[in-house]
Amino acid sequence: MQTRFILLAAALLLTISASAQNETPRTYTNFPIIITVQFHALSLPFRNLKSNFKNVGIGIGTEVSHNGQQNWVTQMGVLWYRNRNVGNGFMPHLQTVWRPTLADDVYTEIKAGLGYLISSRPSPSWRQVNGVWQPAGHKGKGMFTVPLGVSLGANTWAGKTQLSPFVTYQFMLVTGYSASIPLVPETLIQTGARVHIDY
Repeated sequence: MQTRFILLAAALLLTISASAQNETPRTYTNFPIIITVQFHALSLPFRNLKSNFKNVGIGIGTEVSHNGQQNWVTQMGVLWYRNRNVGNGFMPHLQTVWRPTLADDVYTEIKAGLGYLISSRPSPSWRQVNGVWQPAGHKGKGMFTVPLGVSLGANTWAGKTQLSPFVTYQFMLVTGYSASIPLVPETLIQTGARVHIDY
């Protein structure tokens, strides 16, 4: 299933790019809206990809260019995912993105940054109060994380609006999971779009 999804997304991006080849280059605009749907897994990179598609989430963000063009930017955003096995997560994050053009309007991305993952427990926990066990709810903990990602996308235009759909694979190293497990690997498969509106 995951192979079909990735191939379908790549075919869609190439089709959009082919239809937009006659467009003239446009000026980059800061603060686009970036909307994503993501699929989360507690997994090493490129292992058991089908487990990602059981845990869906959403995200929103924006970006600012370092040089007035789209090839070197910093992205900031928040994402949320649901995972019944390891707990739901909410993560504000910041990533620096290098975005070279592959051909015509097709681009790739290499991104790295920092985030703060607030992860809830998948089931209610208990704690002792005056020698009696009492429920502590689903409260979790906050952990710093290092997200590293690669993307494939395409730029297309409708009037003054630039629409750039993409597919991203993110590997995250989560720190401080527990005293016995200092680093935990997690992955995100994301699909979404970046929308620039030139006023």
